[in-house]
Amino acid sequence: MNHQGFRVVITGKGGVGKTTITSLLSHLFTARGYSVLAVDEDPQMNLPYAIGVTPKEGESIIPLSKNLDYVEEKTGARPDSGYGLMFSLNPDVSDVVERFGVKGPDGVNILVMGTVQKAATGCLCPENSLLDAVIRHINLREGEVILMDTQAGVEHFGRALAKGFNQAVLVADPTFNSIEVVKHSAILARELDIPDIHLVINRVRSPGDITKVNGMLAEYEGLFSGKHYIPYDEMMLLYDPDVRPLLEEESEFVDGVRELLISLEMHGLMRA
Repeated sequence: MNHQGFRVVITGKGGVGKTTITSLLSHLFTARGYSVLAVDEDPQMNLPYAIGVTPKEGESIIPLSKNLDYVEEKTGARPDSGYGLMFSLNPDVSDVVERFGVKGPDGVNILVMGTVQKAATGCLCPENSLLDAVIRHINLREGEVILMDTQAGVEHFGRALAKGFNQAVLVADPTFNSIEVVKHSAILARELDIPDIHLVINRVRSPGDITKVNGMLAEYEGLFSGKHYIPYDEMMLLYDPDVRPLLEEESEFVDGVRELLISLEMHGLMRA
């Protein structure tokens, strides 16, 4: 068992493959002897299924943001009850992984958080208070590789990420919209003092895709600790959603994720 740990936030425009990459990283880190906690903050809640939780098992998973009993127990207010402003802003959630973590295949631990409302929506509410506390608690856990799969952008976590998440993986594909999200996310990650920012361009089909991306990001090169280009792989559709069969195949896609893992491991151990 590897007792080193580090924290990585994975973000990018919806549909670019970040959940698939997060799931593969979870299994690959576990195979290398790490204890892995995979945290799903994406509102689609696809991460457990990509890791290998069956649809039947997944029916019992309630995102923390929707677990009204737990929110009330920890904050003193129930989200659906007209709570006013009287609730705890610093609830004790030290039991959250033990109570609500799901054990996936290969021993991957999974925690489904649910959606964090962005500050711009003006939601000062018990469920946000709980999820902010969960982020703070995760930052204090030791001896784990923590991989957090998020919706696009990282601003909704505010300064909480800066206290423990030292690496960000920004996933895009060779399209204008996804590259624009990556640009925005890279700037935000730097503002949050996340020192190691890894750019991943997924679904690369030709050298022209690489040339196109490099042109769009020419002015942003200094923001990234490294860049990874991962080839498109038809087998992704064949095995959706469970990524595990990909690990048994000869796959340039998986090889690309392995190279990303080596970079994450190197940077993570340097800052451990």
